[in-house]
Amino acid sequence: MTGSDTMRAMQENVDRGRLKISVVSEADNRPVENARIQISYTGEPDRILEEVQTDSSGQTPSLDLQAPPLEYSMQPVEEQPYAEYTIFITADGFEPEEIAGIEVLPEVTARQPVRLRRGSRENGFQRIVIPPHTLFGEYPAKIQEAEIKPVDESGEIVLNRVVIPEFIVVHDGPIADAGATDYYDLYADYIKNVASSEIYATWPDNTIRANVLAIMSFTLNRVYTEWYRSKGYDYTITSSTAYDHKWIYGRNIYDSIDRIVDELFENYLSRPNVRQPILTQYCDGRQSQCLDKGWMTQWGSKDLGDQGYSAIEILRYFYGSDLYINVAETISGIPASWPGYDLTIGSAGDKVIQIQEQLNTIAGSYPALPTLTVDGIYGSATDSAVKKFQNIFGLPETGIVDYPTWYKIQAIFVAVTRIAELS
Repeated sequence: MTGSDTMRAMQENVDRGRLKISVVSEADNRPVENARIQISYTGEPDRILEEVQTDSSGQTPSLDLQAPPLEYSMQPVEEQPYAEYTIFITADGFEPEEIAGIEVLPEVTARQPVRLRRGSRENGFQRIVIPPHTLFGEYPAKIQEAEIKPVDESGEIVLNRVVIPEFIVVHDGPIADAGATDYYDLYADYIKNVASSEIYATWPDNTIRANVLAIMSFTLNRVYTEWYRSKGYDYTITSSTAYDHKWIYGRNIYDSIDRIVDELFENYLSRPNVRQPILTQYCDGRQSQCLDKGWMTQWGSKDLGDQGYSAIEILRYFYGSDLYINVAETISGIPASWPGYDLTIGSAGDKVIQIQEQLNTIAGSYPALPTLTVDGIYGSATDSAVKKFQNIFGLPETGIVDYPTWYKIQAIFVAVTRIAELS
């Protein structure tokens, strides 16, 4: 299908997807209020469809946009299953930025982060182009490796326990490309980026869970064995599908994937009597086949999800019945541990004080958050503040500090504390 055919088909479709844009300053991560954003089809960048502005949290309203039929992403077809949009962002005191190729799928929300550089329009503008999704474009097939790595038991190379890293250093190219840029990405954001690049967010939740667990376990194997650092490289993982996962600088993620990664991010896959996370390799099952290697196929995992298989049942179908889900001991960069229970109206004590103090600190950078009285009592005011926090950061608006909300509060608290230190 040609570009004009794709554009015509997309414009004739009645299915709708959603796009929500968040804008922060690259220098200090502060939200950028009143940023002006123009949205167009990537194939017709001069025809502006909508113009919006960001609020005090640096966010736009959720935009309802045309997308191809849902069935295009539910089975392997020749048609492109997502619409491509371009946004052009301007804000006072910042260089303009353009992001082309934002992938909008039907019935889910695409969340597009934007990081603006301080400067003026005269400095030019940054342009980011998001390449095709791996299930639609053509990418190198994974080179097979052993799922369990030989390690130096002296501890000089291998870590002595499984720890969730704060950051993943991504080499944006193949191993031999010395000119490729290395990017620092928060671990959870890295997983969300890869999952959004490699599977469709319209798939069943258990299929998404299975694929997210495979991505996380593979990544943590690279971390645990210090695979690239032990070979003299200063990064954690590459963005090449021949060696690792497809990570795409500046791309959008999806609300369904965002939610599931937050739910599962401290998990990985194990086998009995094996200390390291399993290097869970996979292929798409259409352009490349890998069942004979004992790998998962992404389209095969979709079929099993449709049949009602759970995430672990999907994984065991491909990787064997002795696979199980494990939990990392600690999470690097997070200052205090989860209390082990949800905080909600009626809760009281030190953990409530901690959350109230941290939300007040976060409110210094996100003025839409109300300031709380720090009294250790989880009342209606704390409930409302938590709901607003969840709204800003894309979590279900329950007013309950469950594990995903707890972790997100800790992560944002660490980020804004660093903002204060930089100031």
